[in-house]
Amino acid sequence: MEVIEILKEASKRVFENVKGLAGTSAAAGDYGRGAGGDISRNIDIVAEKTVLDYLKEISFECVVLGEECGRVELSSKPKGFVIMDAIDGSANAVRGVPFFCCSLAFATKDKISSITDGVVTDLSSGDMYWASKGKGSFLNEKKIHVQENEPIYRIVGINLSGATAEQVKKLHPVLKSHNHTRHFGANALEMALFARGLIDIFIDIREKIRVQDIAAGYLLIKEAGGLVLDAKLEPLDADLSYKTRLSFIAAANKKILDDVFSEIKI
Repeated sequence: MEVIEILKEASKRVFENVKGLAGTSAAAGDYGRGAGGDISRNIDIVAEKTVLDYLKEISFECVVLGEECGRVELSSKPKGFVIMDAIDGSANAVRGVPFFCCSLAFATKDKISSITDGVVTDLSSGDMYWASKGKGSFLNEKKIHVQENEPIYRIVGINLSGATAEQVKKLHPVLKSHNHTRHFGANALEMALFARGLIDIFIDIREKIRVQDIAAGYLLIKEAGGLVLDAKLEPLDADLSYKTRLSFIAAANKKILDDVFSEIKI
C-alpha cells in the first residue's frame, strides 16, 4: 500500500472516531502535558490512539512523532517518520467550534524538506486535503492550487496567539492596512485552505510553532504552487525534533510576498 493511502485511511478512522465528540464534555479532560507541551484532552488521546492502532494493525514500519504521545518506534528498521498532530485545533474541538483537523505527514529523513506525503482532514466536514511530492495537491479528488490572480479581497492569515508585544509591533503595518486578517485556530487546516487559494499569505513569526502543526500543510502548499519560507524569507527547513520551534511565512506568489513584506521589518 502506498504511503499516501495509509495516511488517508488513518485519517478517515480518526474522523469516524471523533466526529461525535466535539463540543461535548467527553472531548475535554486533563491528561497532563503531551510531548508537544500542551494539555492533552480526551479527544486528542482518542485520535492519536486511532492512528497508532491502525499503523500497528498494518505493521507499518515507521517512527511516529506525535503531539501527545511523543516518539513511538514501531520498527527497528523504520522506513521513515509519521509526523502526527491527530487533533490540530484542540481548543476549537473541545468548545465545539467547527474548525479543527487531523494532520498526518510522512518524511523519509529527519528533515521537513524530506516530507513526501501529507493529509489534512477537516474533522467537522470530513473533507480531505492531501498531497504527494511531485503529484500536486488535492481536496478530496479535485486538484487544488494557491491563488494565482490578484484577489478582490486580500486575505492575510496571522497567528498572534501568545505573541510578544515586539512581534505584534512588527506586524502592525499589516494589521492596520487594507488587508483582511484572519486566524481560525488550527494552523494545519488554515494551510490547507491556503493551498486551495482561499488565503493569500500566512504569517507566523512567533518562534512557537511545532513541526507536527505544519508538516502536512507544508507539503500541501508547496505542491499547490505556493512558497513556504522561514523568518529570513529563505526556503523553510528544520529537523523534526520536539525542541524545534519555528516561524514560517507562506505566500501564494512572490508578488504578494513582496507587497506585504515591504511594510514589515522582520
